[in-house]
Amino acid sequence: MAADSTLALSLVEEFVSGLQDSKAKDAAKGVKDGKFTVLQLVEALGSSLTSSQPHTRARGVLLLSEVLQECYRDLTEREVEVLIAFYENRLKDHYVVTPPVLKGLKELTKCTNLPPGSAVSMLRSVFQDIHVQSLMLSERACVYSMLINIMETREAELKGLGADFVFGFVQSMDGERDPRNLLLAFQIAKNLIHRGYELGKFTEELFEVTSCYFPIDFSPPPNDPHGITREELVQALRAVLTGTPNFAEFLLPLLIEKLDSDVQSAKLDSLQTLVFQTSSERIESAGLAALTALTSCLSRSVLSSDSEDSLSTFLDFILTDCKHHLCEPDLKLVWPSAKLLQAACSASTSASHIITAAVMPSLLEQYNNRAQCSHRRTLLEVVQRFIHSVKNCQSSDNDESVFLAFRESLCGVVFSALSENNSSLQITATSVLTSLAQQAGLLLESDIELALDHLTRLLLIEEDDRVSLAVAECAGALAQLHPALVISKLIPRLKNEMYTEPMNQDQGEASELHSHHAVRQRCLSALAAVSIQPSVVQESTPVLLEVLRSAHTGDVSFSVDEVVLTCRSLQRIAEQVQDTEEAGRCFHNIIIPHLLSLALQAALQGEGSSGTPSPLVEEVVLSAMVPVISTSCSRLQPTLAGQTASRAVSLFLDGDVSFLPDNSFPSHMQLLKKQEGDSWSLSRLVCLLMGSVCSLPRSVEVPQIDKLLSALEEMSCTCSHPLSYTSAAKCFAGLVNKKPQGDSLDSLIQRTVKRVCSELDSPSSSVHTQAFTLMIWVSKALLLRYHPLFTTLTDKLFSLLDDAGLGPMAAADGFSLLMSDSTDVLNRACHADVRIMYRQRFFSENKAKLVQGFNAAPQEKKPNYLKALSNIVNKLPKQVQVTELPALLSLLLEALSGPDQDIHLTTLSCLEPVLVNPPQVLIQQLEALVNRLLALLCSPAMSVRIASLSCISALSYFPVHEVLPFRARVLRALAKPLDDKKRLVRREAVQARAQWFLLGSPGGR
Repeated sequence: MAADSTLALSLVEEFVSGLQDSKAKDAAKGVKDGKFTVLQLVEALGSSLTSSQPHTRARGVLLLSEVLQECYRDLTEREVEVLIAFYENRLKDHYVVTPPVLKGLKELTKCTNLPPGSAVSMLRSVFQDIHVQSLMLSERACVYSMLINIMETREAELKGLGADFVFGFVQSMDGERDPRNLLLAFQIAKNLIHRGYELGKFTEELFEVTSCYFPIDFSPPPNDPHGITREELVQALRAVLTGTPNFAEFLLPLLIEKLDSDVQSAKLDSLQTLVFQTSSERIESAGLAALTALTSCLSRSVLSSDSEDSLSTFLDFILTDCKHHLCEPDLKLVWPSAKLLQAACSASTSASHIITAAVMPSLLEQYNNRAQCSHRRTLLEVVQRFIHSVKNCQSSDNDESVFLAFRESLCGVVFSALSENNSSLQITATSVLTSLAQQAGLLLESDIELALDHLTRLLLIEEDDRVSLAVAECAGALAQLHPALVISKLIPRLKNEMYTEPMNQDQGEASELHSHHAVRQRCLSALAAVSIQPSVVQESTPVLLEVLRSAHTGDVSFSVDEVVLTCRSLQRIAEQVQDTEEAGRCFHNIIIPHLLSLALQAALQGEGSSGTPSPLVEEVVLSAMVPVISTSCSRLQPTLAGQTASRAVSLFLDGDVSFLPDNSFPSHMQLLKKQEGDSWSLSRLVCLLMGSVCSLPRSVEVPQIDKLLSALEEMSCTCSHPLSYTSAAKCFAGLVNKKPQGDSLDSLIQRTVKRVCSELDSPSSSVHTQAFTLMIWVSKALLLRYHPLFTTLTDKLFSLLDDAGLGPMAAADGFSLLMSDSTDVLNRACHADVRIMYRQRFFSENKAKLVQGFNAAPQEKKPNYLKALSNIVNKLPKQVQVTELPALLSLLLEALSGPDQDIHLTTLSCLEPVLVNPPQVLIQQLEALVNRLLALLCSPAMSVRIASLSCISALSYFPVHEVLPFRARVLRALAKPLDDKKRLVRREAVQARAQWFLLGSPGGR
């Protein structure tokens, strides 16, 4: 022990008297190696600290502070308490001692085991004994860093100081000029505002001490080693000034004052600050709303010629301040100025006439004089906003448009932009064209025809997907307003283009075929986009049906992908068409019968032909037809819906083809009966039956329901083709879900459950999978409507988690189907009986069974229960997850330890939302969670690696003192994904590492 004391004394002597700065590292190493403690070092410094020479005392304190810089993590609470008392006392010492004292206090604020009340004590001492702005730059930075550190770890204690803390900070910052320190000071001010500190009577003082730097006037010197830019300072100051509504009464006068400045940068900063982020968006909206209200008030008070002059005079003021900015070469202030003009323009018709007459010629002239496409796009966007604002102030559609005088010029500008090769300019032009078309009485028929010519040309030649989407949306808007022109001009050209085949198809290059496929895809999308009015639908849907017919017969070569796109276009039309009887009859009499007829022809042809099969026999095409039929049936009027149900049931039960367009089908077809041999082409058509009868309103009675359910049950339990038995099970479940409550339903369910359980319990059964599929879908149908017999099926499903006959994880995956939304059946769009919060009810009733089953299961079966749990929790609403996950955390952590990648992914997706606001139980399990997440960084599945990185990134927002001990380990582990072969993984790793790297650093978290 004496030797350790001697070593400490020797190091002190060499550092203090010998001025050997390197001995500070030796002293720190001695403390780390346990040769002596920090308090023993303080004792060894005794003579230095009590010296009559201030510089000797300063050297002694500096040595101690240098040691603390390396060893602050290892200090005990008692040592921290003693050192804080020592340093607080030293603040009253000679001014040359102050810098090392502040350095030591800064290191102590990083300690995770600060005694209660010590943070407040340190700050009181600094605020009382130190005049911060009289210190050198580095010492002022120490003070700011102290405040940042304590605000991160002792927020509750600081808030207990009330407004006194704000006052102390204001005094410390007042007069700061160094840009490095200003960044730290702005961060502290931002924390005060955003974290709910009490500003009290010092609100104005805090605003004054920060707003005095507005606007920022800073030019970094050449080769600045610190890399601080003016933009960083501007953004940091804006975050403070716009951070609280309490500053509004002080900020608005300041901005108005700076707007009158002759300095361009001051004006720009003022306007940008006015529209900065969420808090100031309210200020901007309020300001623009006030301008609109004032203009509207002046417009309504036109009682004499004098009051008319008052409106004109007021608008002249606005035009004088804003109009010239629309013509500046760099267009820097075009948007702030345009917003002010548009706010006034939208107030009244008279105001819109005055402003558009003054502004529109200038904008159109500017567009024609500009050569850069970016400037032209900006001017077009401004024009569009003016058109939109004028539309808002029109009292009726019969009012003459204020743009009538500029119609020819506006059309010329738009058509010119559509003819350019710049995608962004073309997209903006389509938006302007849509706005112009919506101005009642503005565009002539010849203008619409020319617009349709431009749009058609772009559809056929433009390969940019963004342009194609914008053109289709514009064409859809024109179709609502001018359906006759779209029918005569657009649809015939699209039809001709789709039926044109590429030259030399057999020898054609792949690029040419791909280009032709892209043109057909754009044409199909455009046909769907324009089909909103029933009159247009009656012209466009025959074109799409003809595509399907030609693909089936081979008259024109269409790929399977193009056939699927055609079905999706029909589905989109069914979703968006106006809900009228005319549209309903179109689907009832034309579209649905043609789809059923074509599918049946293809199925029959596939059975007896050895040639090239029809694309319509492909499962992907049949699956694309289902939503067309189901969406159509879900929107039919009750009478038509009943007729559709009768037709579909008679077709599939009795082979009645009388309503189909082509009656050349064999008689007495049995579509729901088992086919001879291994044929399944006809049985697959049951998916179309599902679309026809399971999407009807519950008020529509399905004929021959009992016979139909019996046939569907038989098919789902005996058919060997997956699409056939799955569709039959879905159709059965969809009908059971809507069947009225009563003995008939109960006996049907009991009979089905008995058959299913018999098949599942029989080791020799060859239809385990079919029976399980039927059980899952019936379970879902009963769960959605809260049927009491659902518990019978639930118990059976839990028992199957131990059944190896279904294959690994089959029963566990069944829980995912139970909890997921189904797209083609058993959803609200199909009028299914769906009760509210059925997921929460299922989880609350069955979580205990799941936990008990997991505890009782043998080790090799536990992953099944973990996957089932993960599948259930993953589908719960996020609010429920946050509430329920703490009780299941141990099981979820266990799930992350297993080998199954699907379990990993679903579990991580459950955990991620909870990490945003972590409960205490999760923080207590932080070590285990970090270990498992880091282990998953090496997962073979890219999606698992990305999800684990996302969770690791979320962990960085935990309380700093909780996660800081893991910082070094996490940063080391993140080195590997930074070199991952997948770009998405690397991107997520960069974000996670950046978050963790900032932990505990000055200016960071």
